[in-house]
Amino acid sequence: MNYYMLLCLVLTLVQLWPCTPSMQKQSTKNTDQSFTAVRRVKRGWVWEPLFATEEQTSTTPLYVGQLKSDLDKQDGSLQYILTGEGAGSIFSIDEYSGKISVMQKLDREKKSFYTLRAQAINRNTHLPVEPESEFIIKVRDINDHEPQFLDGPYVATVPEMSPEGTSVTQVTATDDDDPSYGNSARLLYSLIQGQPYFSVEPKTGVIRMSSQMDRETKDQYLVIIQAKDMVGQAGAFSATATVTINLSDINDNAPKFQQRLYYMSVSEEAPVGTTVGRVMAEDSDTGENAAMNYFIEGDSTDFFDIITDNETQEGIILLKKRVDYESQRRYSVQARVVNRYIDERFLEEGPFEDTTIVKINVKDADEPPVFTLENYVMEIAEGAESGSLVGVVTARDPDNDDSPVRYSIVHGMYLKRLFSINEHNGTIITTKPLDREIAAWHNITVTATETRNPEKISEANVYIQVLNVNDHAPEFPKYYETFVCENAFSGQLIQNISAVDQDDSVEGHHFFFSLAEEATNNSHFIVKDNQDNTAGIFTAKYGFSRQEQLSFYLPILILDNGTPPLTSTNTLTITVCDCDIEVNIFFCRYGAFMYSMGLRTEALVAVLACVLILLVFILAIVAIRQQQQKSLFSEKMEEFRENIVRYDDEGGGEEDTEAFDISALRTRTVMRMHKPRKTVTTEIHSLYRQSLQVGPDSAVFRQFILEKLEEANTDPSAPPYDSLQTYAFEGTGSLAGSLSSLGSNMSDMEQNYEYLTDWGPQFKQLASMYASHSSVRD
Repeated sequence: MNYYMLLCLVLTLVQLWPCTPSMQKQSTKNTDQSFTAVRRVKRGWVWEPLFATEEQTSTTPLYVGQLKSDLDKQDGSLQYILTGEGAGSIFSIDEYSGKISVMQKLDREKKSFYTLRAQAINRNTHLPVEPESEFIIKVRDINDHEPQFLDGPYVATVPEMSPEGTSVTQVTATDDDDPSYGNSARLLYSLIQGQPYFSVEPKTGVIRMSSQMDRETKDQYLVIIQAKDMVGQAGAFSATATVTINLSDINDNAPKFQQRLYYMSVSEEAPVGTTVGRVMAEDSDTGENAAMNYFIEGDSTDFFDIITDNETQEGIILLKKRVDYESQRRYSVQARVVNRYIDERFLEEGPFEDTTIVKINVKDADEPPVFTLENYVMEIAEGAESGSLVGVVTARDPDNDDSPVRYSIVHGMYLKRLFSINEHNGTIITTKPLDREIAAWHNITVTATETRNPEKISEANVYIQVLNVNDHAPEFPKYYETFVCENAFSGQLIQNISAVDQDDSVEGHHFFFSLAEEATNNSHFIVKDNQDNTAGIFTAKYGFSRQEQLSFYLPILILDNGTPPLTSTNTLTITVCDCDIEVNIFFCRYGAFMYSMGLRTEALVAVLACVLILLVFILAIVAIRQQQQKSLFSEKMEEFRENIVRYDDEGGGEEDTEAFDISALRTRTVMRMHKPRKTVTTEIHSLYRQSLQVGPDSAVFRQFILEKLEEANTDPSAPPYDSLQTYAFEGTGSLAGSLSSLGSNMSDMEQNYEYLTDWGPQFKQLASMYASHSSVRD
């Protein structure tokens, strides 16, 4: 008994061994391995692989298998416990025997296996006698699913006339059953519809061509493929798929004309580019394989052409050159059609082209007259008399009736009528002489009209060139301004000259320069021809004098190379300049002008000095006047107004004589009489004019001053500073005249002049002119 208890204790310690610290590290890696290492001495669990068949239904649990420990004495001391996936719900275990049963219907396609854990414990001690162990229950498959074509329906394309065995496409079916167990998922393909054109490989589902097919016969086929599981055995499930197979086109057909002979017509008056007709070739192919090009062959290629209408694949025959009914009434055109893209695989069968004949008739029409030339070029010499012949234009009626033609010139609104034409024979003549220098070419338009049908009109351009005639003599191109210094030496170049000619020279202009015959013997200058249409003017003596002769007029003869040659005499004006050798153009121009006015250089300098002094004098007078006007009168007016106007007396103002007696300021020698004021300006101008005509008179001015003084003293409204008015007079016999400002329009209060009494004899006349001008201006 004691021995039995000792044995149980040892077994308990062995079972608790993984819980010790030394074994925890190993157990963290793999608990089963730790127990396996322990069980290596002796196997504990005993069971076979467990399987449960799917889709089984029963009211009682179905046995799956049994778990058993080799320590089980069959005395009921051990208890079996099942944990893991589906334990207690799907699977159950007999705790005494370890038998496992399935309590529900299983579906392998949803879950193919279950992972469970088994444990055996001692009922008395509740201690495990076997380590907890993991095991798997596999769900065994049955053929409960049909094959399926997931990618259907299928559409495939294969070129027509493909050889036998050509792969078309592949179909694939799937089966949810277990492919690793039994034949439930092993599929077999077969052809239900599509023989004898197609076949299918039983295991792969690849569809292949079984014979060559022509797209033009049939371009689409419907093939049905069946997939059966269980390798086609009895009880197998099956599914079908539809495959639409289209035959693509290849260029295996040549184009063919619908007709072997075409008839067309075209009017002789049809313009170039007119559509004559259309031809049509048929091609059984489609797309680019049916594209074709048309060509024209034969002798009619000069008159007709053909193009391809890419939309309708028709050949359009066009008029390439105008036809003439009177010249040729019928044309035979050979049209050829060729495939644009040719498959070289079918070249052995023959050329991919076809030909046809097109007969084209020319229809007669009433045509307008036809000129012998489209453009006429004529010539006439300039200056030809009116009525001179220019040329002849000719037109005829191309129709058989040969209607007479009338000619005319189209005259624009602004076109000068320089030419006329004979309406019967087309002769063009001039109506007035022509000048090439005005217009070298004349362009006119001539019309030809049928007499019987005036609506038929044609036109031709006539270009008339006016030929040059040497009718213009050469001349200077510009006015030459030539100067020669008084100290010029002999042989000195003073001017280069050239010439121009309005005429047109074929060989180019060439001019010859020389002195005119009348100036050859006594000329002071020489003309040297440079042989390049220029010439140089040289001096023929030393020194010139302006006092003797200011200008020389040199006649120069210019000859051209025309036929006949023309000459002209051009005068070169040479002016003598006051210079040494070098010519200053500006100085010479100014000096020549002044010399022509009769002034020498000294006089010119004197005049300029006088003008300068006069300007300075005028500016000084203006400055003094402005300064004195601002200072003198403004100060006196302010002073007097403070004494007379500004006072703090509320009496009678200026009428109140007791406030301020101004009688002491007035001149007592004049009787105080009220007289109307006179117009001063008018009297001043009259006296001024009188002084200019008869000379100064002291009595007249004295009387005038006394009258003004009396008027000022007797005027009670005038301020007391009338005494500031000053009138100056130089006396009788002065050459300068009066310098008084009586003619000024300014008021007396604003007048203030100072006069210069000592004038130099050279400026008295200028001062008098300035005073007169200032008086009139003011």
